[in-house]
Amino acid sequence: MNRALISAAALLLLAACNSGERAPEPGAPTVTVADALCRPTPRGRQTTGCYMTLTASGPDRLISVESPEANIVQIHESRMESNMMMMQQLRDGLPLAAGQAAVLAPGGNHLMLLGVKEPLAAGDTVTLKLTFETAAPVEVTAAVAQPAASEYDQAAAH
Repeated sequence: MNRALISAAALLLLAACNSGERAPEPGAPTVTVADALCRPTPRGRQTTGCYMTLTASGPDRLISVESPEANIVQIHESRMESNMMMMQQLRDGLPLAAGQAAVLAPGGNHLMLLGVKEPLAAGDTVTLKLTFETAAPVEVTAAVAQPAASEYDQAAAH
């Protein structure tokens, strides 16, 4: 009887120690991340954008992002509507096509850090944990710097 109790207690302890992360399904796609970058926070603001390139080996979806540096991270899209740039959260996540680079960049799809806990300055880093529908989560360290001028930035300057 004691062995049964000890075994049951050990199983409960192991279950309690589980991190809650699911193991990737066999044959699940993998996602690689390149060029992760977050803008410095503007003075007096607690929001900023982050950019990167995601490439999935099979069809998948970026469903959520977390960061210890911000209260909330949202997946956003920017698009022109009635000659105005509009931004909105992608509540269903960002679809990733197999083998095609999904570029998150200024003026397009991007991540928004909301409630940034400490100002971010050039040279800092931001830890981002990306969670996908089927691929294993990926932790990324993004540099804090200004992104290269994009077509959107150049159009906004004129």
